Amino acid sequence: MNNFLKGALAASLATVSFTTAALAGDWRGWNIHVEDYPVSHGMEAFVAEVAAKTDGALGGKVFHGGVLGSQPDAIEQVRLGAIDFGVFSLGPMGQVVPEANVVSLPFISKSVPDMYRLMDGEAGAALSAGLEAKGIKVLGFYDAGARSFYNAHKPINTPADVEGMKVRVMNNDLFVGMIESMGGNATPMAFAEVYQSLKTGVVDGAENNPPSYESTNHFEVAQYYSLSQHLIIPECLCMSKRTWDALSPEQQEIVAEAGKNSTDLQRKLWQERELASMQIVKDGGVMVNEIADKAPFQAAMEPVYAQFLTANPDLEGLVDLFKAN
Repeated sequence: MNNFLKGALAASLATVSFTTAALAGDWRGWNIHVEDYPVSHGMEAFVAEVAAKTDGALGGKVFHGGVLGSQPDAIEQVRLGAIDFGVFSLGPMGQVVPEANVVSLPFISKSVPDMYRLMDGEAGAALSAGLEAKGIKVLGFYDAGARSFYNAHKPINTPADVEGMKVRVMNNDLFVGMIESMGGNATPMAFAEVYQSLKTGVVDGAENNPPSYESTNHFEVAQYYSLSQHLIIPECLCMSKRTWDALSPEQQEIVAEAGKNSTDLQRKLWQERELASMQIVKDGGVMVNEIADKAPFQAAMEPVYAQFLTANPDLEGLVDLFKAN
């Protein structure tokens, strides 16, 4: 546990004494990430604060590394109450809650601070309402970074720079359309295959956030990193509505406050991790370039948005809400 996390936990729990036994509640928390990760630290802080402030009446255990099942399965188990809470990407949430797909539209958020403002405001409230209608109570929106392009050949400054490139993307029609709208060749493939595919030239590039780009060593074989920030998809600290509804109003207030404190902590830890990752890749010889004007990229996405809204006409108001803020 880093010094920041120790300090944050000490501050939030300073007025409450509790024992290890007090943490032995029966909530089960799902997490895909390894134990030493900003999301994981945020979840552990959440459980600790809830247990402390309820004298152990509430609490439980975070199961890291996806040991409670795949993300789609875990989302369904949260809806059913078989898993009490978890942190989920809003990407796969879109299969259950159509409103969540809006944050997967390229360039819908202009920057990470813009995402914070949107998710902590009216847009996030609209998404939360959609999730709650499906049995999922939102306690906070975690930072999962901004995805940017990297490749082995040249900096990307305009959409035309993507033309003809073979770019690995996640298996989602929105992301395939994103690359094709710039004249590139989208190549969906498993994340585990990307390093070798970059090394051998099966693909020219890919896209991801700085910690993923760094920790997978993709920066060793694709040394141009262009900060497009085209996808800023937050993760949701969520609770089963069945678990939430079983709480007293006083307990709900404690859990909601712990969720907010956990979100604030996770966002700070994520930003620290991103800075560290960026320094590592720069020290490794990566040529990082800012994209000063993202307007041409946003304009290139018009066919992607049109196709999305044709398939989801009832979400036009939510898309407009994101774009207007």
